[in-house]
Amino acid sequence: MSPLSIIFIVLAGLAFLGVIGSLFWGMVVMTRGKEQDHKTSNRMMQFRVICQALTLLFLFFAYAAQ
Repeated sequence: MSPLSIIFIVLAGLAFLGVIGSLFWGMVVMTRGKEQDHKTSNRMMQFRVICQALTLLFLFFAYAAQ
């Protein structure tokens, strides 16, 4: 494995942790039921989608760097 692919795998892992964290935080906020909490939950779910895209992108770069 090249050093560049290892860097991309580490970045993919960090982005994956962002996915897990935003998923759980968004669900916790959504269960509270207040109007402001729905906006925050929606924002967290948008952040989750961005982190998922970054995870896939970093994994693709890691594969391409081999």
